[in-house]
Amino acid sequence: MRLLIYLSFALLLPVAAVAQAMQDLGPSARDQINASRAEAGRSALSVNRQLTQAAAAHARDLADTGAFSHTGSNGSSVGDRVRGQGYGFCFVAENIAKGQGSLEQVLSGWMASPGHRRNILASQAREFGLVRGPGNLWVMVLAKPGC
Repeated sequence: MRLLIYLSFALLLPVAAVAQAMQDLGPSARDQINASRAEAGRSALSVNRQLTQAAAAHARDLADTGAFSHTGSNGSSVGDRVRGQGYGFCFVAENIAKGQGSLEQVLSGWMASPGHRRNILASQAREFGLVRGPGNLWVMVLAKPGC
């Protein structure tokens, strides 16, 4: 019986580790992102809970499947994931990264990449969510609500 209890506990550890590894870094990144946007003459972004949840869902999916893609394991796009959180948008973009060990590293890498930089500096963007998932999977979702 003890072996069964220990075995059951051991099987639950990876699930708990995955859940604990998700970090909401939007509040920590906001000032640096907005400083970059201000330098480019863009308006400031605010952190949005629904966009953070969409980013977290995608990071979890990527970690669970071992994939690295903007397409979810169920074929979803970033727009599908954002709508799934109840967020209506007229602009949406997504940045993903893997392996960077710090917020500074991932933001520097994205700003050095033309496509990722374009998303961060998009004049249409008004809100964002940014998470760090298991295995240093980073997902940022930027959007403009409504329209």
